[in-house]
Amino acid sequence: MAIETPAQPGDEPRQKTGGRHEPTPGEGTGPTEPGRDVVYNRIAMLRAERGISRRELADALGVHYQTVGYLERGEYSPSLHLALRIADHFTVPVEVIFSTHPFPRLGDPTT
Repeated sequence: MAIETPAQPGDEPRQKTGGRHEPTPGEGTGPTEPGRDVVYNRIAMLRAERGISRRELADALGVHYQTVGYLERGEYSPSLHLALRIADHFTVPVEVIFSTHPFPRLGDPTT
């Protein structure tokens, strides 16, 4: 079930440039670099749990499908607006999906 949100400035999809998608202003920050704050996420796990492809999630969120891949791999951090839209889509609190600390591995005896 997709939750539709009103269009926000910067939400329009951007064309690929030079063979690589660059996020629109509403999608988040650029590539993570050494020494830069990292935002960990469970987007891939939630997608797999619900049987949703990257493209389906991207379409529901109104972003380019490659943005979902970049977010999942930690190459980009989402804007607050996009993080909240992702949480709304999965109907979970934002802190279930995003954290500034690594999530414990499932099945790890210390969890």
